[in-house]
Amino acid sequence: MVNKVLLCALVGTVTASDESHKVNPIRRVVTMLQMMQNKVAAEGEKKEKIFNQFMCYCDNADATLGASIDSADKKIPLLESGIKEDSALKAQLEADLKAHQSDRVSAKDAIAKATAIREKEKAAFAKTSSELKTNIGAMDKAIPAIEKGMGGFLQTSTASVLRQLSISLDMSSVDREMLTGFLSGKNGYSPASGEIVGILKTMHDEMSADLKSATDDENAAIAAFGSLVAAKEKEINALSRAIESKMTRVGDLGVKIAQMKNDLEDN
Repeated sequence: MVNKVLLCALVGTVTASDESHKVNPIRRVVTMLQMMQNKVAAEGEKKEKIFNQFMCYCDNADATLGASIDSADKKIPLLESGIKEDSALKAQLEADLKAHQSDRVSAKDAIAKATAIREKEKAAFAKTSSELKTNIGAMDKAIPAIEKGMGGFLQTSTASVLRQLSISLDMSSVDREMLTGFLSGKNGYSPASGEIVGILKTMHDEMSADLKSATDDENAAIAAFGSLVAAKEKEINALSRAIESKMTRVGDLGVKIAQMKNDLEDN
């Protein structure tokens, strides 16, 4: 009897164990199916959301695209007009720059040429002024010496200067002959001769007038040169400022035109 009970208990245990092994795989399958179902449902909701968004875009696409086209239709002519206007302005500025640069070179050349001429005029005046002052100085010594009848005058350096003047100066043939005769010591010419003193005084006055005229011309030339240089330097400074300003504008316009061309290609 005991053995029969044990046997039944063992069989029951085995049966229960078999039933447990039979149920667990099914549960796992069911759980897996439930997880798959949840995943499919989640993906379905996601796709439905994307679909709804796409349908919304499709519903608004015509309006959005139409607005973009209208905007491009308005923007393109503006860009084309802007490119044309700014390109023309840039070309004008570049032409102005070329003219300004040429004018600046001309102004500098004018100063250089005027300076060279001024140097020659200055040298010529210095030579003329020196000669006239030397000759006038000789007259200043000779006239009172002759008037006083100074002995040995014909052997002085002043007399030598007068001999040179009697040859080089522009005077009448009569005055030249009288002065040459006096300086050569010919008989008949008194050292106090009024005619000789008169000739020398006339020569003195003429040379003094020549010196004054040369000095006035030199002062006028100096003033004219100063005015020219001041005017040209003012012109050069103005041209330099204009060149700098317009070079900046040309650069800015170049960048602006390039940007508008890029915008035009994008549209």
